[in-house]
Amino acid sequence: MAEDVLMLNISSAPVTFYKKTNRRPLSTAEKWAQKKRESKRKAVFEPQESSASKQRKINQTGQQHTHKQKPQTPRSPSQRSNNRDTEENSDQGENSPAKSPSKVKTFPKKAPKEHGDHGRPFIKTSSLFRNNPEIPDVLSPAVNQVKEKVFTSNMFEELNLHPHLVATLHKVLNVTSMTSVQKKTIPVLMSGKDAVVRSQTGSGKTLAYGIPVVQFLQAMQPKVKRSDGPLAVLIVPTRELALQSFQMFQKLLKPFTWIVPGVLMGGEKRKAEKARLRKGINVLISTPGRLVDHIKNTLSIAFSAVRWLILDEADRTLDLGFEKDLTVILNALNATGLARQNVLLSATLTEGLSRLASISMKEPVSIHVSEGREETVEACPQAAPQALSDSYAVPERLQQHVVVVPSKLHLVCLAAFILAKCKFEQRQKLIVFISSCEAVEFLLTLFTAILCEKPSTSSTKHTSASLNFCRLHGNMRQEDVAARGLDLPQVTWIVQYNPPVSAAEYVHRVGRTARIGAQGSSLLFLTPSETAFVDVLAKHNISLSEMKMEDVLANLMKDERFKGRGKWDSKRSAAAFEQEVRERATVLQTDFENYVHANNESLQTAKSALQSFLRAYTTYPSSLKHIFHIRSLHLGHAAKSFGLRDAPQGLGSSITTNPANSKDSKKGKDKAKRPPKKLTAKERVSNLMRSEYLSGIDGESKSKKKRKKKKGQAEEEQSTTA
Repeated sequence: MAEDVLMLNISSAPVTFYKKTNRRPLSTAEKWAQKKRESKRKAVFEPQESSASKQRKINQTGQQHTHKQKPQTPRSPSQRSNNRDTEENSDQGENSPAKSPSKVKTFPKKAPKEHGDHGRPFIKTSSLFRNNPEIPDVLSPAVNQVKEKVFTSNMFEELNLHPHLVATLHKVLNVTSMTSVQKKTIPVLMSGKDAVVRSQTGSGKTLAYGIPVVQFLQAMQPKVKRSDGPLAVLIVPTRELALQSFQMFQKLLKPFTWIVPGVLMGGEKRKAEKARLRKGINVLISTPGRLVDHIKNTLSIAFSAVRWLILDEADRTLDLGFEKDLTVILNALNATGLARQNVLLSATLTEGLSRLASISMKEPVSIHVSEGREETVEACPQAAPQALSDSYAVPERLQQHVVVVPSKLHLVCLAAFILAKCKFEQRQKLIVFISSCEAVEFLLTLFTAILCEKPSTSSTKHTSASLNFCRLHGNMRQEDVAARGLDLPQVTWIVQYNPPVSAAEYVHRVGRTARIGAQGSSLLFLTPSETAFVDVLAKHNISLSEMKMEDVLANLMKDERFKGRGKWDSKRSAAAFEQEVRERATVLQTDFENYVHANNESLQTAKSALQSFLRAYTTYPSSLKHIFHIRSLHLGHAAKSFGLRDAPQGLGSSITTNPANSKDSKKGKDKAKRPPKKLTAKERVSNLMRSEYLSGIDGESKSKKKRKKKKGQAEEEQSTTA
């Protein structure tokens, strides 16, 4: 009786399954005719067999009769060696019943216990290069990128400044000629007019307003005294920028010791700041939140003598949600009734910025520094052309790149790029922007443990430098931040590991390099589903050139610590080179995963970092939701980028729900926490960016205090009614 037989084609062609169907038995005449035809075909086409092959055939036939197996298609030795990993396990297939083609299993060859010659135990790791989305080609639209000429041939002596101030610029700050923004801004401010200055980050805007302020204060009669209080108020969005600006004014005021600068910022003791305010500060530099705190709680602060108000990085201040704080500050300054000069500086021009200028300035001069706009235009910001507000200026010598990497390969790709630039190249300094504080702490610990070469390890063939990783985020103590060196000079690469929430944020990030005419580069990481963000940047005249993921991973060939099991020969083919790169990437990923899963503490750190990344991913504004949406993320692949072998259970629900609000927690003895307030899109963006640019104010937020107050009042009412 005929049976269904599964035939597995294991030739080099694609695998094909054949199924023999039931037929009626052949008659004796039909069998004889078929046998005669097959013998003729064999005589014509079949090559002569050697005695050895005949003997193998006889042996195979005997084995088949012994085990009652169905005949298989004979294979050449090369076919057997090339397709060994695709055959079924003989123990599974000999006596098992026939299976349908969809249920066929393949069993790969077992891996050795030791990984290569490194003594590294083999740990099963899912493939990095399977089941990834296809990487599309990134075609950045042709744009007319707005660039600014940084330096001019004009000297500071042309501005009729105090000789001591000019000498300080030469000897202390080592500057002789003006930048473009300084050339256009200083004469306008020295004439006493309000101004809105728009220029790229790192173009010298601090001196553009610092020099006119110092020139004005040193010339005041009667001479400025410390007891006069604040004469110039400078508002900056972050404590790091506040300290940096304070140090700049300290240098400018060296010849004029009677003028005292001071800084108020989060992380410092309020008691010490109050003491400095009582003694007197003439140039007051502060973050918005801390200044509002002193306005409400410090009696010794007074603005009766203020002649200058400067809002530096005004667009960043508004983005971080300090609009209400600025309103409080403006009301406190306006209560004195004195006329003052107002200056607003920004790298981008937004609607909120125009609204702020309209309520705080009188007939401001709008200053734009970019190619094609050589003249200073005197007009209100509301009258600025739409094309100008949409176009963002970036440093002239900045080279911008983008790399498209599937989520599963993000971690090894970032590590390979860091190794290439900081270990095998000289004088490179990178800043990597990440979306959350937890992810910063996780990557710092992971890269320090895996990428930093131990002294005992064997030296590589290539000369390499030591790696040094540092962290900087809003949850750090102020003492730690100050110890890092805030100006971060000579940064050569800006890596945006997590994409920014807007084109304006992109401009601020890349502005950390290529400052004051220096050379710099930037790299933006995107997943295949996020490539439309390149078009968003192109609408603001920002053009990116693509860097291939394969080229980034190929840098692992320079580090012998991550070599594969085979012996690499540089004379082998391109396919062999690609395979070796993939093996090294897998070895590196295995090292990351082994470290993460080594103990429960590191495992929980990785899970917390993953959860914080996912929460941050949900805060992209609605205008970018079609590009950055949580549903477009593969949670398992995202977990891989944090060294996790599998996505933690319940990960999807933990993104949007608070575990304290679950039914089980409400049944417990502890009181359940109230559900979080639903935030607007603007508030979500502000909370996201505060993790990078925290103002530093300690204590509870206003919303928490209000909730506690209402809760207390409700309890009192219940007690009285009872």
